[in-house]
Order: sequence, then C-alpha cells, then structure tokens
Amino acid sequence: MRPSNRQISEMRPISIETGVTKHAEGSCLIKAGDTHVLCTASIEDRPPPFLRNTGLGWVTAEYGMLPRATNTRTRREAASGKQQGRTVEIQRLIGRALRAGIDRSALGERQITIDCDVIQADGGTRCASITGGWVALRLAVNKLLKAGIVTSDPIIDHVAAVSCGIYAGQPVLDLDYAEDSEAGTDGNFILTGGGRLIEVQMSAEGATFSRDEMSKLLDLAEAGIAELVAAQKAAVA
Repeated sequence: MRPSNRQISEMRPISIETGVTKHAEGSCLIKAGDTHVLCTASIEDRPPPFLRNTGLGWVTAEYGMLPRATNTRTRREAASGKQQGRTVEIQRLIGRALRAGIDRSALGERQITIDCDVIQADGGTRCASITGGWVALRLAVNKLLKAGIVTSDPIIDHVAAVSCGIYAGQPVLDLDYAEDSEAGTDGNFILTGGGRLIEVQMSAEGATFSRDEMSKLLDLAEAGIAELVAAQKAAVA
C-alpha cells in the first residue's frame, strides 16, 4: 500500500494555472499533489555570446527552492554566496529538456530563460519544473508568434517529466517524498508528447533493479506523461 493510498499507476492530482505573474512573458503555477512550483519565462532579444551571428536561439533555466518549501527552513543559497551542486544539476537538466522540444533556428537569435521556484516540496520538484516550464515557454512563444516576431512556431513538441521508482518492492508512478525517501530504485523520465525519450535518470538507492523492472517503470512513465501532456494542452488552450 502506498502512503497516499494511490494505485501503483495513479498520478498525484495535477493542476496548472497560467498567467500568475504580471510581467513575465509566460507564467504558470503547477501543482503536483503537495509539490508547487512557480514557472516563469522571460524573453531577451539577444542570444548568449557563444551563439551570436549563428542564427540560433537558446532556452535556459534557473531553479531554486524557497527557504520554507520543506518542513524545516533551508538557508537561501544567495546567503552562502554560491549555488549548491544539486541546484546546478537540476537547472541544467531543465534547460536540456526544454531545448529538446525547440527548433532553435525558428526561435532566432534570442534567449528565453525559464525560472522555476519551488514554493512547496513533496517530491518530484525537477519533474514539475520541467512540465510547468514547458507551459511557461509555450505561452512566451505564443506572444512572439502573435507579435509577428517569429513567423514559424519554434516549439516542436510537448516536453514533460515524471518520477517512477520501486517502492516496497513494486514499481510505482509519481513518487511523493514519503516514497522517494524510501524507494529502492528512483528514476526521472523526460519524454516528448510524441513519446520519444529525452532523458532518463535511474539509480539504485539501496536495491539493484532488473531490466524487466526498468521496462515496467518506463511503461508507467509513458502513461504518466500522457496525463501531464493532457494537462499542458488544457492549460494553454
């Protein structure tokens, strides 16, 4: 039995509210159960220096967790003068994932930065950031298209992410913190709306896993991604 009483293939309730900030070109608040992440997209009309005069655009991301996103206060990283390794790894992951769904030539020489701020954490913050980050990106690109700044839609496909793992000896979908902290195997799956893999992060957290178990986790992830993509479509409709 899962701590949340969910079925092994049952996602946490997902909601995506758009237009939650005034100034960002795209924004949303994504809630995956008790994990809440604010995602904003900001457009700059110039690319990073390494892409100047290439005709290519760039999508990057920054990630952070508010001090009381968890059950005890975490010191702000700015107070220590540097980002933690986990933060850097997660924001690089978000950027890589979202770039996989973009035609950078169609975007042109500009940069879109996706900021993901975790308001409340209960597992799966990086996955929620990717899923919500895509919505913020979609809304920002819609503004470029509407203004005629870009003439061809640079977004190739949806991008979404979900966690899966082996908890209490069985593969389960969409781990919350109680499960993630005790899972024998933990994985994050990032896919396109068309079902193509972008990235898979799998690790044994105390128990090794078989190829058959990994296949079962991927099956669960594909079903979960389909639900997330449906939520994305409803949010930007």
